[in-house]
Amino acid sequence: MAESKISRAYYEPLVDGVEGLPTELHMFHSSPLVMKSSHWHVQVEVNFIVKGWAHYKMSGHEIRFSQGDLTLFWGGQPHWLDDASDDLVYAGGHLPLVHFFRLRLPSEMQARLMQGATLITQETDDSDPINFARWNNYARSGDPLKAAMAVDELLLRIERIRFSSYDLLPGPCNAAGDGGPDHHITPIIVRICEFVADNFLEDIDSFDIAVAADIHPKYAMAVFKKSTGMTLNEYINLMRLSFAQAQLMRSEQSVLTIAMESGFGSLSAFNKAFRRVAGKSPTDFRRDVRSRPPVSVLPVVVHRTAV
Repeated sequence: MAESKISRAYYEPLVDGVEGLPTELHMFHSSPLVMKSSHWHVQVEVNFIVKGWAHYKMSGHEIRFSQGDLTLFWGGQPHWLDDASDDLVYAGGHLPLVHFFRLRLPSEMQARLMQGATLITQETDDSDPINFARWNNYARSGDPLKAAMAVDELLLRIERIRFSSYDLLPGPCNAAGDGGPDHHITPIIVRICEFVADNFLEDIDSFDIAVAADIHPKYAMAVFKKSTGMTLNEYINLMRLSFAQAQLMRSEQSVLTIAMESGFGSLSAFNKAFRRVAGKSPTDFRRDVRSRPPVSVLPVVVHRTAV
């Protein structure tokens, strides 16, 4: 490893970090820290590489993003920023599914992203660094109108990707596809995501969700599976696991307490669900995340704002 990276700091979740707030829309413009290990969160991550490069280990593939790249990937798949240039600056946002399914994107793009593909386009221009910086400043301004405008403009920028050439990796090169989301199903998915976002820590099931969305439970399960590749129970568990992950990384509470506060009915159910996503037990995850010796923090600026 290069000498300049020996003293590099590692990512530590903030009190209001993206893992612990799975229903929030975050925007950022920062020099990110290399992660100690993989993490996951239930938002779709949008990254624009302003400067430098970043290397990610994704679930099933690795990828390097370079200056000028605009990328999207589903954060529910474990991912790991394991290396980066010393001058890396990236910008973007974390979109909860309730926002993601409002986007007018090709249906293939949405489906592949939810299945774990990484989208990357190099059709960016000189306006993108300026716009991403402005959107982050607006989101952090404290002005509700500016914050709302930043979100709206970011979503429009993402939608314009459909008119560009892009890759969905792993997989062959894809030009912008035809078609779009099923506009009959999309509002249903949005209602489902809104209800789950408000209630995922409670004891809810497909019947509760269907009542809130005003549809039959079997239909709710079918349309959600079709759109996301997940069952409703898998999505609820992923929301809970994202919340629990943040607690394991930063709190001293027992694993049992974290399991109960994250909405799991038993420690065994929590351990089983956690191992399925992380590949290890909650106890081993906590130990591994905290195993590196302390390092001195480099002078970086990290901004995350919930909108």
